[in-house]
Amino acid sequence: MNHSLLRRIVLIAVTVAALAAPSAAEASRPLKGTLQIAPGRYVRASHGRRAHYTGSYFRMLLPGAVDNYFRNPNSAAKDKTYTLFKPGTAGGLRLGSYQQPPSPAFASDGFALARSIVQPLPFAGINFSISTAPQDAQSGQSDPPPSLTVTRGKLSGNFSAWTAEWNSIYFNQGAPKPGGHFPGLTRPVNGTYNARTHAYQIAWYSLIVGGPFNGFTGYWHLQGKLRG
Repeated sequence: MNHSLLRRIVLIAVTVAALAAPSAAEASRPLKGTLQIAPGRYVRASHGRRAHYTGSYFRMLLPGAVDNYFRNPNSAAKDKTYTLFKPGTAGGLRLGSYQQPPSPAFASDGFALARSIVQPLPFAGINFSISTAPQDAQSGQSDPPPSLTVTRGKLSGNFSAWTAEWNSIYFNQGAPKPGGHFPGLTRPVNGTYNARTHAYQIAWYSLIVGGPFNGFTGYWHLQGKLRG
């Protein structure tokens, strides 16, 4: 092959690759707005699809388990390993800002009072809820506000400020944990985003440290639409 023909082939290949590959700005961008919390619900089997749960919900892995979940006797779901969320007063999770708990954060019986992100729900006899704050209530470390980045329809993010409140106890359930680490089965936030419909779906795992559920792992699944 002569050098002139080789140069032409290389030039064509580079041009095709440049046209096919999106720019860095197109490939990755931060999302802004509120992640609307779609209520968790059960979907019956139909058209060859298995029955499953969809929307927004919480599950909790038993210590050392990868597929064995704690049963919440107060769950509204038929499968008590699912605790189904309902949207709070803000409709969901605000990206780029905090939704701190009220003061006081708990009633005298230990029931959590935060209701901006999700409505408080009974878990093992006591209402729990979710908040985000610039300082982690459990470790005292600083937390960035929740953030998500979309790259060609795939989501990644930092939810280290995500905190569960139950029985007058704060449990950091973020990913990564404050300080940026991933202990135990803690796994990064990931999911999908449709830029046309604004529909999103994300999930992550976070180790529970301290309290009566020490060593358990929370599994969080959020779904809905992004609102500006």
